[in-house]
Amino acid sequence: MNTNPAGNGDLGQRPATPGPIVPKTANEALRPEAGTPPPKRSRASRSQVVVFMNFVISSVMLMVLAAGVALYFGKQEFTEPGPSANADTFLVKPNTGVQDIADQLERRGLISDARIFRLGVRAFGNDSALKAGEYEIKPRASMRDIMELLKSGKSVMYSLTIPEGLTVEQALQRIAEEGALSGDMPAATPAEGSLATDTLRFTRGATRQEMVDKLLADQKKLVDDVWKRRAPDLPLANVDEFVTLASIVEKETGRGDERSRVAAVFLNRLAKGMRLQSDPTIIYGLFGGKGKPADRPIYQSDIQKQTPYNTYLISGLPPTPIANPGRAALEAVANPSKTEELYFVADGTGGHVFAATLEEHNQNVARYRALQKKQAEDAAKANAPKVEGQTDAPADGSDNSNTDDNGDAGGDTGAAQ
Repeated sequence: MNTNPAGNGDLGQRPATPGPIVPKTANEALRPEAGTPPPKRSRASRSQVVVFMNFVISSVMLMVLAAGVALYFGKQEFTEPGPSANADTFLVKPNTGVQDIADQLERRGLISDARIFRLGVRAFGNDSALKAGEYEIKPRASMRDIMELLKSGKSVMYSLTIPEGLTVEQALQRIAEEGALSGDMPAATPAEGSLATDTLRFTRGATRQEMVDKLLADQKKLVDDVWKRRAPDLPLANVDEFVTLASIVEKETGRGDERSRVAAVFLNRLAKGMRLQSDPTIIYGLFGGKGKPADRPIYQSDIQKQTPYNTYLISGLPPTPIANPGRAALEAVANPSKTEELYFVADGTGGHVFAATLEEHNQNVARYRALQKKQAEDAAKANAPKVEGQTDAPADGSDNSNTDDNGDAGGDTGAAQ
């Protein structure tokens, strides 16, 4: 009995009626059957807005990736050793922008890429932090090293030395010849003795006028300070005479242990109305601010030449200083040794011997002449060449020219600087 009224078998479903069997060729049997086709794209996925947004997102991701790569390699190049194998100096002029600095560094071969340097400086926030000046770039300095150096402002420093005892003309010549300075020399020449003797430190581009102005200001301050602390009984009328005598002391001796004694001798002679008889004043009267040529001695005839500075012939001080005195000479005149000495003469070793009486002084002069004679004999034995064209004997005191009309003698005749 059939209990499945629908005739669908045991599960209530009729098995599908098999279709006719279609024979296949061998090739068809081996050919793979088509898979399930993909679902159709929705209308939303085919929207132009969605397509554009996908493009934008992809582009942004690519740009971020490229920027990251560029940043990584840029940072590497910014911090790695630079291309220059040698130390060099680099000048940054005032008001120079980062772009110009970067271009100049690249042209000089100090960095490999101006653009990376510029971007690196800006990335560190140093666009306006680079300072003008001249800088010493070390070998293989990286872009970051150079940035930090220019940011520090630690420029190359130059030195200009004005030694004690130079005249104003000689000091100005040194300033004019200093190549690291700029600008013209002052139109007017400062007064003799008005420049400080000092070593000035400056950066390239400082002006010559600035150097002169500083030396003038420093000397005025120094002179005023020392003059205020002077001994109360100095036979000097004013600060001008003070500087003039200090310049003579400066030229008479370079030894610190005897400056105050030399100053005391001259001050004692001024107090007694005696002539100073200082050889450096003869030299200044003959040659002025240019100074005596090194190979030119003082002749006996020079002592008799009338000039406003020849203290063998004039009484008192010369009209102006004969050089720029330093602090030690100014201090020596302001506070001299307490002594009755009126004479001094060279001792042949770079110093002087002092005396309070003419008799003692003449003995010192005799010893000095004997030393000179022995030195001359030793030189003759060694076949030392003579100075050609010398027709006038050097002033060595052999004609007693170190003695004035009153029998007073001073200075170190024949041994002046």
